[in-house]
Amino acid sequence: MTARSAEGIARDVARLVSDGGLAVGTQLPTVRELGRVLGVSPTTVSAAWRQLQRHGVIETGGRRGSTVRGMPGPAAPARFSRLHQDTAGKALDLSAGIPDPALLPDLRPALRKMGRQPETSSYFEHPVLPELEELLRADWPFEPELMTVVDGALDAMDRVFGATLRIGHRVLVENPTFPPILDLLEQQGVEVVGLPVDDSGVSVAALTEALAAGPAAALVVQPRAHNPHGHAMTAERAGELAGVLSDTGTLVIEDDHAGALSTSPLVSLGSWLPDRTVHIRGYSKSHGPDLRLAALGGAAVVVDQVVRRRLLGPAWSSRLLQLVLCHLLADPAATDAVRRAREAYAHRRRGLTEALAAQGVRVSGCDGINMWVDVHDEKSALVRLAVDQITAAPGSPFLAAPLPAGHIRLTCATIADGYEELATRIAPATRQHPTQYGAL
Repeated sequence: MTARSAEGIARDVARLVSDGGLAVGTQLPTVRELGRVLGVSPTTVSAAWRQLQRHGVIETGGRRGSTVRGMPGPAAPARFSRLHQDTAGKALDLSAGIPDPALLPDLRPALRKMGRQPETSSYFEHPVLPELEELLRADWPFEPELMTVVDGALDAMDRVFGATLRIGHRVLVENPTFPPILDLLEQQGVEVVGLPVDDSGVSVAALTEALAAGPAAALVVQPRAHNPHGHAMTAERAGELAGVLSDTGTLVIEDDHAGALSTSPLVSLGSWLPDRTVHIRGYSKSHGPDLRLAALGGAAVVVDQVVRRRLLGPAWSSRLLQLVLCHLLADPAATDAVRRAREAYAHRRRGLTEALAAQGVRVSGCDGINMWVDVHDEKSALVRLAVDQITAAPGSPFLAAPLPAGHIRLTCATIADGYEELATRIAPATRQHPTQYGAL
């Protein structure tokens, strides 16, 4: 063991456990003993032990000392799983978070136009079709040092986390944020720090305070159509955040999952920090979930690690699907279909937001298909809606840290009309008290 920081000591011990150098049940030295050997304070070792205990690598027994439990196995997506609601017998599902299938562009013309099959002459070829990369670069928010294509936005997130994060790292996230982000970070064994947001993005004061408390390995943000909050980062806010980040080594990871469906202009911290930003662009919501494609571009040191690691697995995303996406991005009819979908979603969000406001219900943000709704009590709101044959997503899985008020997430993607009537059904649930439905 050579590390002298709490984070480094935790990482070294975790590596020894993972490699078999420390067997399950091994009695660990006391914090004073290890501190004396390493030349660090007992406080530093104690902080490392807390990190390892939090992630199940060791267990402490007071005077009995600490012993090795072993490296935790793959965890279930605990938060993400809680978003799946039982919709059987429910007339209206507002919990899903997915686009309206009727508004997706038709893939058949793109499939018919595939006059050739992409040829693969080597498993070490560049993983992106040249014609697709040209289209991606032309629409990227900053000049990426390197680009690749992976199997969806969450796949990109998972691979970037795996390439850059280690046990004990501090990672800053928006609070609230998309539950799979929190699930993935938990599996990495990192310390997650939630930062409050408003309709312009992450709080500058909160970011400043978090960085003053200690270095952060990464900041994870959704720059627009935030799921669930609905905000879009403004250029002014991005500039302020970049100023705070400029003297740090913090990597910025951006998840532009909605892509062309967003009504807000794309603002990227990569415009200020191009060598420390990786930007993810999803196409599942805009062009079709079964394309299973997302683009990843930005800092070469990160993207290159992702590309090299994939050589030991899938190596590349289907070039056939890449060719379909290429046709869709270049085809005027498909582009027009995405534009119509964007306008339809904006109309639906605005209609339901205004109807809820008329009922005294507050909805955050202004962009995307998801709506973050204030409620008096989350559980009671969900039960009341279920009684009225409506399913919604609970707000708590989206939280990295507690918020003062309760919330639920509604997806408005498929609600084409009837906003006033729907709002009169939703509004009472937002004011529901636990004593009224808590026993159901």
